[in-house]
Amino acid sequence: MTLPLTLYRWLTGALEPLAPRLLDARVKQGKEDPARVDEKLGVSRAERPRGEVVWLHGVSVGETLSLLPVVERFVKARPDLTVLVTSGTITSAELLARRLPPGVIHQFAPVDGPCAVAAFLDHWRPSLGVFVESELWPNLILTARDRKIPLALVSARITEKTAAGWARFPKSARKLLESFHCVLPQDVVSADRVQAMGGRVDGLVNLKLSGGALPHDARAFTTLSAAIGDRPVVVAASTHEGEEIAIVRALDHLTERLCLILVPRHPERGIEIATALTRDGYRFALRSRGAQPNAETDLYVADTLGELGLFLRLADVVVMGGSFGSFLGREPWGGHNPLEPARLGKPAVTGPDNSNWQAVTADLVGAGGLAVVHSPGDLPGIVAPLLNDPAAARAMGERARRAAADVGAGLDRLWDALQPLLPPVRR
Repeated sequence: MTLPLTLYRWLTGALEPLAPRLLDARVKQGKEDPARVDEKLGVSRAERPRGEVVWLHGVSVGETLSLLPVVERFVKARPDLTVLVTSGTITSAELLARRLPPGVIHQFAPVDGPCAVAAFLDHWRPSLGVFVESELWPNLILTARDRKIPLALVSARITEKTAAGWARFPKSARKLLESFHCVLPQDVVSADRVQAMGGRVDGLVNLKLSGGALPHDARAFTTLSAAIGDRPVVVAASTHEGEEIAIVRALDHLTERLCLILVPRHPERGIEIATALTRDGYRFALRSRGAQPNAETDLYVADTLGELGLFLRLADVVVMGGSFGSFLGREPWGGHNPLEPARLGKPAVTGPDNSNWQAVTADLVGAGGLAVVHSPGDLPGIVAPLLNDPAAARAMGERARRAAADVGAGLDRLWDALQPLLPPVRR
């Protein structure tokens, strides 16, 4: 949103009557949950509990998952509060349904129309709003501010494009940022942009650096581990279009005993990946169809949601996806979180595209827990020695684990910053 606030608020008010029709169209396209689509209009079937409600908001999967450690801290440290988490996508809702602690409520965030926002705030009446990495939705922010709801913007990532857009309307940008009682960008670059937009910076917190190890199903681990047997395992994690087949070809002749697990960033691409593998003559098993790897299938397409923690635990070496876009002639994806294998003590390799994780990548490479290669074709030179020397692989993984622990202290800083904004403890 890069319109002057007055025009934006008038325009969204005028267009809001079209919102139900647009949402119905998205339901037909499979982009909205038909049973819960009214939540996007601020209408909830969930009853508001008595007492104080703390509201945490993230747009999609990455943002909402980074909120989980904050949710857990609230549940443990302030059991007198009800925690409400909002997000915008079906995928994020499915993941949160599995991973939110009991008693925590999930709702879809309202569209940024005046009536939907008012209905949402009328129903939930939060005592605090915490926005993570959020786009700046004016109606939601300004209406909450007008109702004197304390707001915090945390782990904020302000891109160059976002900053340039808001630079055209500096008064609007300043007014939005001044609505937050606490602003904690995720890095120095974003902090500088917040200040250039007229906002105040209260410190740095990157929640994606503060989480624990990804969870897993222990029974599924036992079953899959038995199916793999004593074969070495390489996991290609959070891969994008084109990366899977490039990684398979690169590692094809590494060892006949290798079990390669492909975990696409978007599980719905499973059939697409299967088609590419079939075209190239590879035999594989597809997890979404209940298949398991066996003696005839050393390739496993793990096209299911929320199981990355399971596959990472099986890995001897991890290849991080989303990092070979430039080499494949595609728009760079910016890489994915290399702390996920590091927290589990797994040695990892990544491609050259790490724009979303530059500082973390540098820390892990500097610690000797992560290797960077230029192309998928360079993978065997890193992966083969690690598979042939398990002691060296374990040492590299341990270096990664220690480095991950060193960069993950932001949650305590965030918790301290939120204390003045929280309602008093109810006795």
